Amino acid sequence: MQLKANSKQQTIMRLIPYQTSELSNRSPFDRWSNLRDEINRIFEPPYMAAPLQQRQLLNGWTPALDVYQNADNVVAVVELPGMRKEEIEISLHDGTLTIAGERKSTSDEREKTERIERFTGKFRRSVTLPTRIDAAKIAASYKDGVLTVTLPKAEEAKPKKIEVSIE
Repeated sequence: MQLKANSKQQTIMRLIPYQTSELSNRSPFDRWSNLRDEINRIFEPPYMAAPLQQRQLLNGWTPALDVYQNADNVVAVVELPGMRKEEIEISLHDGTLTIAGERKSTSDEREKTERIERFTGKFRRSVTLPTRIDAAKIAASYKDGVLTVTLPKAEEAKPKKIEVSIE
């Protein structure tokens, strides 16, 4: 059997555009950070730790935090599923926003636990804000396990439009 290159197939292959993978849209630093985290998990599995260390490893957690800004506000969005608003503390000091709290376990100590994957315990997230904030106008809302903190920019930090005069 003899294989011959079909010119029609070659033409079709040239017409199909190259498609980039989903990972290529992300920053290379994000990919390295994810790889580092995965390698750390391999070498620090909770099942190899002593019972006290197991408990500390499983109790520590860090909620996901996004910060973005527009012309008028800096907005922080934090995922805090399973928490009540009374368990969340928000503070602003010297340009640093801090969100802290504690998510408590819902299981009874006397119950036999089969599997635990939800983290509990205290957390504290601090982020330096990219601009000056008007602290008197900060607002926070909590809905469906998502905390949204809206931090209005100080007037002097907002972009100003400058008119050019013609002479």
